[in-house]
Amino acid sequence: MDNKRFETIYTQGKLELFKIIRDNQTGVLYMLNLTGAGSGLTVMVDQEGKPLVDDNFKK
Repeated sequence: MDNKRFETIYTQGKLELFKIIRDNQTGVLYMLNLTGAGSGLTVMVDQEGKPLVDDNFKK
């Protein structure tokens, strides 16, 4: 793995863009939403409120 801390692992859309970003140090997943009016970034969580960790993440 290279030295990038964050990596985009999924992208969807054009006018309204969604990206899933992985923290390469912890494996935690974040969702980024970009629209013409603004943007938002949030940690993705499971049903218990715990952060989602990428199944393919290897330390």
